[in-house]
Amino acid sequence: MELRYGTNPHQRPARAEPLTHQPIRVLSGEPSYINLLDALAGWRLVREAGAALAKPAAASVKHVSPAGAAIAGAIDEVIAETYGVDASPGALTSAYLRARDADPKSSYGDFIAVSQPVDAELADLLRGVISDGIIAPDFEPGVVGALSAKKGGRFLVVQADPGFSPPASESREVFGLRLTERTDDQPITGQVLTDIRCGALTDQARADLLLGLIVLRYTQSNSVAYLRAGKTVGIGAGQQSRVDCTRLAGAKADSWWLRRHPAVRGLRFRDGIRKQDRLNWRIRYLEGDLTPNEVIGFRAALLEEPAPFTDRADWLERLNDISFVSDGALPFRDNIDHAHRHGARFVAEPGGSIRSDDVERACRELGVTLVRTGLRLFRH
Repeated sequence: MELRYGTNPHQRPARAEPLTHQPIRVLSGEPSYINLLDALAGWRLVREAGAALAKPAAASVKHVSPAGAAIAGAIDEVIAETYGVDASPGALTSAYLRARDADPKSSYGDFIAVSQPVDAELADLLRGVISDGIIAPDFEPGVVGALSAKKGGRFLVVQADPGFSPPASESREVFGLRLTERTDDQPITGQVLTDIRCGALTDQARADLLLGLIVLRYTQSNSVAYLRAGKTVGIGAGQQSRVDCTRLAGAKADSWWLRRHPAVRGLRFRDGIRKQDRLNWRIRYLEGDLTPNEVIGFRAALLEEPAPFTDRADWLERLNDISFVSDGALPFRDNIDHAHRHGARFVAEPGGSIRSDDVERACRELGVTLVRTGLRLFRH
């Protein structure tokens, strides 16, 4: 398959060649190298999550890491208002809405992955979403034609072979070296959540931790994820320091929760302000560090001055029942301290650090359930 270009536009030519039979088919559009990396990462994630949790799964992927991932479930008023949808969409549509809602600023221009055939309802929703493409196992009649009209025909529609099994090993060539390793096919099931060091797991926390582990398998390391009710609410990826990753993802979880605050929901915008711009302004408002130029733009977008945002700390105190997952061993207790500040009450991590006893002690002090998985999930 000839690609538009490699990682950057100046890296031409670029190709994708199947090692056995073709695992995907491009039904519309011309993918780039990064498009395919995003599509393949997203497809593997949702295929595994959908099978493990027995529900439709969706992911919003940007730069080879998920910005959000979720299984089908209820959507709240904020999601319904943001995307102008009915409060009870179909299962597949709900999964994608919940995935994109985790970090909608980062999901702008995402690559979508869903575990089940795309139906007309989801295709209709995607007409109003800024996205680069979608990968799915199939598409209902008429859907490919509707989607291929997006972006002047540049929207990518990719069909994955749900029965394809990857080779036993993976290779990449870098600077004249071919690096080969066994494919990461270690099963992630409930069995990895049996070593509970302190506390107890609820059924929901068990499902969230399982989803989080699958998400991190396809997220660039170092990575952590905060989850709640079958969806991610904050993912931190690619940080050299794990605690920086924990803090970054925690800030995203806070942002997700603060978008539910009445002061943020009550912002009134002028006619003509685009949906994505309204969403971005809400996020910048709750982040609270508008630049002087942004203040001018924000005021111009509003019909009236925003209500005072006086109870931010009290609102954040109400964020609870968060599950926190790490792709590698937590090296210091500071990760637990920070995660707890963002509502984490259930933690899963591999263990094996020289300070793992300190991590466990922190969990006991803070009333956090700790599960040791013994499974590192680095991805580079």
